[in-house]
Amino acid sequence: MFGLVPFNFGGKAAKGKDPWDRFTEAFFDQPLLNPLQKVSAAFSSFKVDVKETAEAYQVTAELPGFNKEDITVSYEQKYLTIAAIHDEENEIEEGEKYICRERHSGKMERSFYIDDVEEDHIRAEFKEGILKISLKKIFADKIIGPQKTIKIE
Repeated sequence: MFGLVPFNFGGKAAKGKDPWDRFTEAFFDQPLLNPLQKVSAAFSSFKVDVKETAEAYQVTAELPGFNKEDITVSYEQKYLTIAAIHDEENEIEEGEKYICRERHSGKMERSFYIDDVEEDHIRAEFKEGILKISLKKIFADKIIGPQKTIKIE
């Protein structure tokens, strides 16, 4: 089974949040109620596609401008987490000023609840700004162990 983990405005996963809090956050994040929703989403995270096949889940994340060393992929307590740290240069010479500044630095993170994954068969590959993760499915009754950090190739 797969499930997207909702986020709060700080961009952190809402693991363990009360269902009512998740509902109200999701309701008030609708574009008609919050016209800045698309703008705030652009600064809070990265885009991810999740595809399911009979044998596996395929996760594809867009991480342009990141190096492989800046990205961490982990699987812990049935949650797949992708975290990326982006450091931005903040040096401004005397007499210079920004007219427009859209790039930001910091940590971005996405988490997904996936409970039927074979931990030893999780594969991650990062190439040209695209992170691809393959998670082989198992039977639901198999026990999932502690956190496992996945090597990115």
